[in-house]
Amino acid sequence: MKKEKKDEIKKALDHRGIVAEFRDFALRGNVMDMAVAAVIGLAFGAIVNSLVNNIILQLIGSIISIDVKDLAATINGVKIEYGLFLQAIINFFIITIVMFVAIKFINLFRRKKEDEADGCAPDDAADKK
Repeated sequence: MKKEKKDEIKKALDHRGIVAEFRDFALRGNVMDMAVAAVIGLAFGAIVNSLVNNIILQLIGSIISIDVKDLAATINGVKIEYGLFLQAIINFFIITIVMFVAIKFINLFRRKKEDEADGCAPDDAADKK
């Protein structure tokens, strides 16, 4: 029994086994999909940041004659840059809204595809629910 455990531990620590296991993990479909999603998410975040910084905040600033990102208060000699915080909040809401709409469309198309696979017309599927 003890010899079997030692062999099992030795096999688990074998660097070739770990490398092969890592390779299998990294090349599994879910991991690759997640990596692609992360890259797209970063690119999308850059686009939203540009939209907020270069268009939305500029429009707001032109209306109120103040550059929003420069809004700040000084408390006990410490500069609190709440304009940058407002900018981050706007970024968050835009990303959240776009993600919500994207997920709604994905679910809509997935439902249509499932309904077609079941042999039901989309109107028939609504009647069943």
